[in-house]
Order: sequence, then structure tokens, then C-alpha cells
Amino acid sequence: MGVRARVRDALTVVYERRLASELVGADTPRHVGVIIDGNRRWARAIGLEDVSEGHRRGADKIADLLSWCDEAGVEVVTLFLLSTDNLTRPAPELTPLLRIIEGVACDLAGPDRRWHLRAVGALELLPAETVAVLTRAERDTRERPGATVNLAVGYGGRREIADAVRSLLAEHVQRGTTLPELIEVLDADHIAEHLYTRGQPDPDLVIRTSGEQRLSGFLTWQTAHSEFYFTDVYWPEFRRVDFLRALRAYAARHRRFGS
Repeated sequence: MGVRARVRDALTVVYERRLASELVGADTPRHVGVIIDGNRRWARAIGLEDVSEGHRRGADKIADLLSWCDEAGVEVVTLFLLSTDNLTRPAPELTPLLRIIEGVACDLAGPDRRWHLRAVGALELLPAETVAVLTRAERDTRERPGATVNLAVGYGGRREIADAVRSLLAEHVQRGTTLPELIEVLDADHIAEHLYTRGQPDPDLVIRTSGEQRLSGFLTWQTAHSEFYFTDVYWPEFRRVDFLRALRAYAARHRRFGS
């Protein structure tokens, strides 16, 4: 490592400490959503022919992020790993990505981890082997005391809302509720009770890497009052200092919840 790199790293450490000290006593989000983006562009930017290596490097970053969330006291983290749109990618591109996601689930469910994993998404659209890995990770971590980590795989915000409405209607059909009776009582809370994230607080903060400033269908219903933080950093290069910057931006905002 050259002198310039050592100086840069030392300055980053000092800056991180200052940011962390500024956040003492500040408002901390209970639920952080992360749109993991920029893996392929990072791989291309450094000249890698196999863009899957970008996804592998990004996968290695996830446990770091969760440890930073633990330090900050975040209770729920939702990671957007694969959208329903991504499922239309050609098999040579999609299959390696699914194997990487399976590896992430196995790693986060390892015996030395504390997190409680949950798979959220249209699992019926995924290959059986991927569903089996996600289901096992969820089962094996159910009693763990750490933060809840939602792995959004085969996820689409519109699909989630449609699934919630279908689930709600099926429940009331089973109860024998008539359509006029359902129309009379139906409200937003009833739909929320059937979302993939039911029982969890909505995201307070959503972070997206790589410079894109859109949600791409991420938690469409739940992010109505979320704060958003967009950074140009590609996900494989996302550092603790970038996470602390996001927390600082969140703490500086006055949340109005639509008012």
C-alpha cells in the first residue's frame, strides 16, 4: 500500500469516528431498507469480464452492513436482492445470481450469526432449490435474538400489494364475509396485515447505492413516509463511513409523516 493510500485510510478512520460521535443520542431508524445496486457496473468499471464477480463482492459486503446496523441499534433491515423483473434475465445471467443469493442466506444463517432471517417476495416464482435454501435459513434462525433481516428475493412492490389483496379476500371468503360487508370495513390497515412485512415497522430510512434515484418497486406500500438516501457509491465499495453519512442525513431531517 502506497503512502497516499495509507494517508487516505487514516483520514477515513478519523472521519468515521467524528461521524459516529455526532450520532450519539441522535434519532436512529428502527427499520432500514437497502436497495443493493451497482454490482455489475462496479465489475465493469474495474475491467472484470465476469460481472458475476461484482455480485459476489457485493454479497461479501452484506454481513458488514448488518454489523453496522447492529452497532447503530437498527431492529429491522430489508435487503433488496432480486426483483421480479430480474427473474426475466437469461439463464446464464440469472442462475449464478441465484446461487450467490443462496450463499448469502447460508452465510447469514451460520451458527456464529445472531440475525433472524425472513424471505419476502413471490417465492412461488423462484426455482425450488432457491426456495428450499431461503426457507431453511428462515427456519434455522427463527429463535435468534438479533435484528430481523428481510431478504427480498423475487420481490416486486406491486406484486406484494396484489398478493396482500388476494390473501385478504381469501380470508374473508373463508369467514363467509359478503362483499358489501367487506366494502364497509375495508381500510389500509386490513391490507397492511397481509403484506410480506406484516407485523414489522415500516422503513424509516431507505438507502440506494450506485447513483440511481428511484425505488424500482421496493416496498411500494411501506415507504409512504420513509426518508430516502441516495449515494453514488457502487454497492461493493459501500463503507461504514457511507452508512454513517446516511444515518447522519436521517437524523438531520424532521419527519412529518405526510403533514
